[in-house]
Amino acid sequence: MNADELKARQAPLKAAYQQDPACACLTLSASGELAPGEQTVTIRTPHTTLRAGLHPAAGGSGEDACSGEMLLEALIACAGVTLQAVATAMGIALRGGRVRAEGELDFRGTLGVSKEAPVGFAAIRLTFELDTDASDEQLATLLRLSERYCVIYQSLKQPPELSWVRLPG
Repeated sequence: MNADELKARQAPLKAAYQQDPACACLTLSASGELAPGEQTVTIRTPHTTLRAGLHPAAGGSGEDACSGEMLLEALIACAGVTLQAVATAMGIALRGGRVRAEGELDFRGTLGVSKEAPVGFAAIRLTFELDTDASDEQLATLLRLSERYCVIYQSLKQPPELSWVRLPG
């Protein structure tokens, strides 16, 4: 897709969102089915079925997807798609590239071994390796704009309000 095609696809959406801001506000959702006794959750989407379980460092077998890794995968998916859309809009040709996410995690926290150890990632690093002829200035703008518009990155950087609710059942 080139810049004109991307702009043509997005133009009616942008116009509708400007005219009626409420139509831009959507609720995305996901759900999973518990597998009691297995410590796994099966997630079915229109795109795939995935079974998530404990990471080996938390007692898992390593056969199932790890939710921490899935978070990093969601981040690289969002960052990669956003970066490519921004590059297209800027007219920057990408021949290829790679996005990598690394997260520092102390499993003592999630296993309750140490109350001083945090539960969750202490640091996450995103790195981009891009095959392009774009100048350093263009690449700096590309990365700045991609960071600004990446939903997952911004959600991690400025966390949304979270809540846990148990439905009667």
